[in-house]
Amino acid sequence: MKDLEQWTKLLVEVIARATAQLPEDVTRAIQLGRTREAEGSLAAMALDSIMKNAELACSDRAPMCQDTGVPIFRIHHPFGVSTGMLTKACAEAVRQATAQNLLRENAVDTLTGRNTGNGYAPSIPSVHCEEWDRPETKVQLLLKGGGCENTSAQYSLPDSKLGADRDLEGARRVVLDAVHQAQGKGCGPGILGVCLGGDRGAGYLEAKYQLLRHLDDHNPVPELDALETRMLDEANQLGIGPMGFGGKTTLLGVKIGTLGRVPASYFVSIAYLCWAARRAGAVVNESGDVTWLS
Repeated sequence: MKDLEQWTKLLVEVIARATAQLPEDVTRAIQLGRTREAEGSLAAMALDSIMKNAELACSDRAPMCQDTGVPIFRIHHPFGVSTGMLTKACAEAVRQATAQNLLRENAVDTLTGRNTGNGYAPSIPSVHCEEWDRPETKVQLLLKGGGCENTSAQYSLPDSKLGADRDLEGARRVVLDAVHQAQGKGCGPGILGVCLGGDRGAGYLEAKYQLLRHLDDHNPVPELDALETRMLDEANQLGIGPMGFGGKTTLLGVKIGTLGRVPASYFVSIAYLCWAARRAGAVVNESGDVTWLS
């Protein structure tokens, strides 16, 4: 698969799958959260509504949320594949998906305040291409809505107000503070992608990459794996619950990565994702055969 038209067609289908199909691991996490909520509670009703919404979106092949967000593409490709062509294909796929009502007309010119009308604007979509030493091309897509993006946060350690030093305990404190500050504004239950280290820009991007992980995977770094489990448990003891209605299901998952940093800085970047964890992807081999990712 080498030409722009073929890639555009594939990427439109990736968008269609992401916007309408809730990944199975996210569905299982919501269902598990539902078993923990009291019958008749606002939390239980919110989770029931979320699942009904997801079922209808899948059956109707329609967006599961009115805010279809910023499409974030992460593409790994072999030597010889044009990053310029892939970037153009992503942009054209967004235009076509918007015309097909798979995506909302969601791009606004910042200076004029006018909607572009086709879903495209500088940095929308957000495309990140990386060459690797494999013959296949891997495409991953995350649709990240504006509401949950607004509740993302970044901390610079040490933070004296929170008693957070430059260590994993300090990171735990600021992440839980971010969850507390978000309350129900990020369309919870949420999923957190966290990056320890990096500069301000790289940290946020790595935090968003963490959201491409499956909720039931395990961090290969033992201390980070333990911290992910601990923070998920502690966040769900805060009593915020789905949509801020109270309850035991404030988060569905916490995923943590790290980057190098300079001595002067220790950033903790937190990418908050709403329950509508719209991710999809595909692997295309040398022959053009496609394997779909969840």
